[in-house]
Amino acid sequence: MSEISVTVVRNILEAQDRIAKSNRKLFEDHKVFVLNLMSSPGAGKTSLLERTIEAMKSSYRIAVIEGDIQSQEDALRIKRLGVETIQINTGGACHLDANMIQSALEKIPLNAYDFLIIENVGNLVCPAEFDLGEHEKAMILSVTEGDDKPLKYPLMFQKSSVLLINKIDLIPYVTFNTERVKKTVSELNPRIQVLEISCKTGEGIDKWVEWLRNRISLCKH
Repeated sequence: MSEISVTVVRNILEAQDRIAKSNRKLFEDHKVFVLNLMSSPGAGKTSLLERTIEAMKSSYRIAVIEGDIQSQEDALRIKRLGVETIQINTGGACHLDANMIQSALEKIPLNAYDFLIIENVGNLVCPAEFDLGEHEKAMILSVTEGDDKPLKYPLMFQKSSVLLINKIDLIPYVTFNTERVKKTVSELNPRIQVLEISCKTGEGIDKWVEWLRNRISLCKH
């Protein structure tokens, strides 16, 4: 029985990888930069999206895929900013997968966009395990979550290209050692870039937007 279970799991993951590869080719054919944004619940994904869209929508054509277990609260917030938003409710699944993204793409005319942001389901484990076909993975760690998270959930940090340490305006009020996080993360993933931001005050958002502009430019060439 265990042998059958292993085979089934492997087959599911292989099928997901094939769909992710197909998604990626579609993105590349249309020269659309795709970002998979991940974090635990409440770390600030939607707030960051709002800041990002406000800073970039005059220069780039942006679409968003919103992933949640239930509700459309986040999607409604993003739609108010005037960008195309597709909601995916997983109905209990703790992550988005390539098949869900492929289905959502049927509603998105990719030739009309430069930048597609996928806001994954809030979770520090599962989202990192699934390739969606994106170009880059980015994750947010809120200072209110504690500085031990890279040690407890290493895969998320190993898979991401950039780590956004959010809510730095709250550092005086919480126990959070930024240097400890940077050291641990760099050991887990030497190529990761770490940016310190506050979605509330706007501090550091300019550096984040610059990082995105560079990636979009590379995607276009």
